[in-house]
Amino acid sequence: MRIATWNVNSITARLPRLLAWLESSGTDVLCVQEIKCTPEQFPHTELRALGYEAAVEATGRWNGVAVISRAGLEDVVHGLPAGPQFEGVSEPRAVGATCGPVRVWSVYVPNGREVDHPHFAYKLLWLEALQAAVAGDAAGERPFAVLGDYNVAPTDDDVFDPAAFEGLTHVTPAERAALTSLRGTGLTDVLPRPLKYDHPYTYWDYRQLAFPKNRGMRIDLVYGNQSFAKAVSDSYVDREERKGKGASDHAPVVVDLDL
Repeated sequence: MRIATWNVNSITARLPRLLAWLESSGTDVLCVQEIKCTPEQFPHTELRALGYEAAVEATGRWNGVAVISRAGLEDVVHGLPAGPQFEGVSEPRAVGATCGPVRVWSVYVPNGREVDHPHFAYKLLWLEALQAAVAGDAAGERPFAVLGDYNVAPTDDDVFDPAAFEGLTHVTPAERAALTSLRGTGLTDVLPRPLKYDHPYTYWDYRQLAFPKNRGMRIDLVYGNQSFAKAVSDSYVDREERKGKGASDHAPVVVDLDL
């Protein structure tokens, strides 16, 4: 079974690439983030033509997540249970579903903006709520994973230059402690296996030739429970999908399971 996560940075803008990638990669379940559309604008028709159905959590031009599956779609949970609001709004950042033998959550963790910004406090509260929401599945026997754009680099090895991020979000002790607590529920960081590069980054800014220079970050993560982690036979970052005109600034992270 092939499962992947991809921040597409607008599913409308990325649709031709997304459809082509689903066909060429043979992915069974894809968790997508930052779809930036309303539920009515989501491309259900195009995905059904390829044999996929989707659980969508979206409200408009910002954020939005989905689980796209050709392995079944049951027990869907829309939104993060008991999740915090930001400025009085419950943002569409999480959706869970059971896809055949595996249960997954697609998550788009708040960015945080700046360390002294209210969005940063919201980010930490959101991660607390995520931990509470997934603890039961994480401790269970069914293969389970939380996939998505976490907007946190777990270690200094997960950024191209730690000094460049000093004092910024994504690398603070508080954010990394939140990930440690999340893993404490029974989840393991399923690391992509390096191919050409020592550090398998998943995000590169559009500016300053960040991708050609490999000035990236590993912030798109797959956290799986014991049953999920034991079944992993391979994992990789599809850097090819970050190349060329019209690419997202994130690359898909792919995990193969032997179930």
